[in-house]
Amino acid sequence: MAAVRLWRCRCWALLSRPAGRLRARRGLAAGPEMHFGFQTVTEEERREKIYQVFESVAKKYDVMNDSMTLGIHRVWKDILMHKMNPSPGTLLLDVAGGTGDIAFRFINYVRSVRERQLQRKLKHRQNLSWQEIFESYQKDKFNSLGDSQVVVCDINREMLKVGKQKAQHLGYSEGLSWVLGNAEELPFDNDKFDVYTIAFGIRNVTRIDLALQEAYRVLKPGGRFLCLEFSHVSNPLLSRLYDLYSFQVIPVLGEVIAGDWKSYQYLVESIRQFPPQEELKAMIEDVGFFKVDYENLNFGIVAIHSGFKL
Repeated sequence: MAAVRLWRCRCWALLSRPAGRLRARRGLAAGPEMHFGFQTVTEEERREKIYQVFESVAKKYDVMNDSMTLGIHRVWKDILMHKMNPSPGTLLLDVAGGTGDIAFRFINYVRSVRERQLQRKLKHRQNLSWQEIFESYQKDKFNSLGDSQVVVCDINREMLKVGKQKAQHLGYSEGLSWVLGNAEELPFDNDKFDVYTIAFGIRNVTRIDLALQEAYRVLKPGGRFLCLEFSHVSNPLLSRLYDLYSFQVIPVLGEVIAGDWKSYQYLVESIRQFPPQEELKAMIEDVGFFKVDYENLNFGIVAIHSGFKL
């Protein structure tokens, strides 16, 4: 109880600081130093600490997402998928997608589109016999994704392990592959993918500028970049309530559910250090993306940034 009271005091101290001081700390530190939550560390230390965070939380990652967001993260990911609106034949790269949430939604979405296409196709073949219709349907059904593929790339082995187990349990295999790789140095050729997604991952990349450059490199001309990430609430009252929930509740949930207070303390702090919407938009434009915009969800608690490689 004494530790909890001490933590609350520290949280109130942080929340009572002037907004300008918090903003000043949000960006990456100059030179070799940068932020790990509210700590200042070297680039190498940050990489190692973030790897340890996700290695620690991997097995409870999905449960904690539901607990922290009261399940709303599922709605946010559904909105991302509808914004993408993939069609059969789309090649998607989902970076930092370890447990497969975006990949599985992509497969479900494309299957649904493909099914509607097959039904429309059969309606225009009313003159065929039942046997011909059945054979045509069975043939097309075996290619339920219409040659679509999703590659899940994550730097953390434990997150990928959980994702693969989840895919096996849910019956996903067609059009799905898993690759161990760093967002800052992707193991893929230039101009390869139609869509690049990163959901709740870019905040944990050590060099965001390098990750954005790599996203641009691996996308085909005309390809789309989509980023779903926690962001900054503009309403002052809601922002204060959100801070209270984040600092007072989320680390406690992390301790109770995952047995890991420190990792979820970092995750909360990392959101406060992350660039606000307009700043991230400018970073995306700086690497060459066009038509960059963003949509705030739930008053800016999260935002979806979108851009195109032209």
